[in-house]
Amino acid sequence: MDLQDAQGWLIQVLNEVSVQFHKVPGSAIFLRYVQSSYQNDPIRSAVELFLFLFAVRYLLSPKYSTSKDRQVKLTEEEIDEIVDEWVPEPLVASQTPFEAAENEKRPVIVGPTGPKTKLSNGRIVTNVASYNFYNLVGNETLKQKAIQTLRTYGVGPCGPPGFYGTQDVHMKTEADIATHLGTSSCIIYAQAFSTISSVIPAFSKRGDIIVADKAVNFAIRKGMQISRSSIRWYEHNDMGDLQNVLASVVKEQAKKPLTRRFIVTEGLFENIGDMVDLVKVIELKHRYKFRLILDETWSFGVLGRTGAGITEHQGVNVRDVDMLVGSLAGPICSGGGFCAGSNEIVEHQRLSASAYTFSAALPAMLATTASEVLAMLETSGEIVTQLRENIKTMWAQLDPRSEWVRCTSAVENPIMILGLKPEVVASRKLNNSDQEQLLQEMVDEALANSVMMTRLKSMPRGINVTAKEVGWELQPALKVCITSGLTRKEIERTGTVIRHAITKIMKARR
Repeated sequence: MDLQDAQGWLIQVLNEVSVQFHKVPGSAIFLRYVQSSYQNDPIRSAVELFLFLFAVRYLLSPKYSTSKDRQVKLTEEEIDEIVDEWVPEPLVASQTPFEAAENEKRPVIVGPTGPKTKLSNGRIVTNVASYNFYNLVGNETLKQKAIQTLRTYGVGPCGPPGFYGTQDVHMKTEADIATHLGTSSCIIYAQAFSTISSVIPAFSKRGDIIVADKAVNFAIRKGMQISRSSIRWYEHNDMGDLQNVLASVVKEQAKKPLTRRFIVTEGLFENIGDMVDLVKVIELKHRYKFRLILDETWSFGVLGRTGAGITEHQGVNVRDVDMLVGSLAGPICSGGGFCAGSNEIVEHQRLSASAYTFSAALPAMLATTASEVLAMLETSGEIVTQLRENIKTMWAQLDPRSEWVRCTSAVENPIMILGLKPEVVASRKLNNSDQEQLLQEMVDEALANSVMMTRLKSMPRGINVTAKEVGWELQPALKVCITSGLTRKEIERTGTVIRHAITKIMKARR
């Protein structure tokens, strides 16, 4: 067959294919579409042809097997060898020699943590390391009330509040707290730590904005982290910087969709001990249209004429605080936490706050204890007066009389945070590790003289986390917790022991 014969045969075949194709219904429409498409957009025709050929190739391709026969088979010896060589990532960093030595010498308490505490070695020491501010641990009335409640309700409800865990004592405690604070409503949680870390993400979500003090405690930081909101920090207790940050946020968001915006701060700061200027914060909140979440973990039960917190102490209308969060486990000597505010704020949490929805309710005896303590604070002003007198006595022994440390706490705060003076740190070129070592030696020296205090501590950094990523770092300090269970002379002696322990260690390390 020569070339002409081949061309003739090919033309004949193509003509036959064309005749047969035209017999197919709709073939004329298809041809007109292809011709029009090619003339108007030849690139699209080429892409469509490619996709058509790819689809045909994909449908006609053989199936591939996903069975385990295609995987590499290992012998038992090879599997054991791989398992033996595998080393998991550590969940936490290993103990440092300093931490190991501290744990080795940690005192162990036997019995209740009263003002005078018995240790496992048999010694009786003065306890200024616990939050027993009003000596409620040894209150017989509270003990008998707790025992009576225990016999009536049992140890715990064993169920979440929204299912079958809510009891009448819980509702009474919520009403008592709301009345004590002057708010419309209140909700109680089973754990103090998880209260604020659940309240924040219940209201603030991804895309919302939180403006927070750099020194807020760890529970607040976890709540902000869980919320996935945008965080803006302002310098600790610097109202000028807070105003600048709020103004900056308002300016940035002026042409963006409306978001929820919150200010988060504490009444008495856990890490420093000083007090927020709540009057100024509320003024800025109203000016820039933010909501305020106030953590009163350490101010509720301590500040104010009846222990109602910083709102009572500074004469602020409690309704100007959108969410007032507090603890029943610190000064109140009970357990759990609460959030007080409007009815809408409280009822929203009953379905949206994870710690309330998914945790067992507070044991009835703790709820009853909280109600009883609030009643005592309202009717027995002498326990508050006695505590404040002891605070003044301890201040007189430590802050003005020590050349080595200074107290950063507010004068009304029963927790005295004692850090080394900046000039001492600078002159001796002490880093944080050096300061922690010195402070721990002071704690050990005081314990040797029958006074048990502690250091200010925080959660350690994560593995491979740098100081820049932390943002704000806790400064080492001593923590002295004052109680009304000690007499004036006992407080003076305790302060003298602590001051002498500080002086002895600092002079020995010149």
